[in-house]
Amino acid sequence: MTKEAGNSNGLVFVHTGNGKGKTTAALGLALRALGYGEKIFMVQFMKGRDYGEARAAAKYLPGLTLYKCGRESFIRKGDLSPIDIELAQKGFAVAKEAVFSGKYNMVILDEINVAIDFQLIPLSAVLELIKNKPEGLYLGLTGRGAAPEIIELADLVTEMREIKHPFSKGIPASEGFEY
Repeated sequence: MTKEAGNSNGLVFVHTGNGKGKTTAALGLALRALGYGEKIFMVQFMKGRDYGEARAAAKYLPGLTLYKCGRESFIRKGDLSPIDIELAQKGFAVAKEAVFSGKYNMVILDEINVAIDFQLIPLSAVLELIKNKPEGLYLGLTGRGAAPEIIELADLVTEMREIKHPFSKGIPASEGFEY
């Protein structure tokens, strides 16, 4: 981040919990950084379908590079296919390249916590990435179920807690609000 934006040492931030808004909160921080002319790279694990944030980034946010690595359908824990592991591993390799490229001020690993929990990405590899990230880089990790080791290493941890959700009333996901 630029000196006007604050801490030049970079931070590790985590958005976790069972509530809605983890990706949205990370994108809010990205939007703030973009306001200072920073470059952002976001890898979306387990998200292959078309989401509103991908459309908005392509149309309005030239400083935000978004890379999706996942099938278009949802996957369930314990019901993985080899392609799920392959896509996640490729996404993690792309993320590591972005982290160490020197091109970006912030790298966001969207849904990485879920990818770890589903055993698509080894926790040890993510911990190593956090410990070795360049000093000035802001690194974000989102997704429910953040491992205690990730929480321990992070500088900022926010837990989104669901209190009420329209799904519980049978209201389906809506375009532009849920995705």
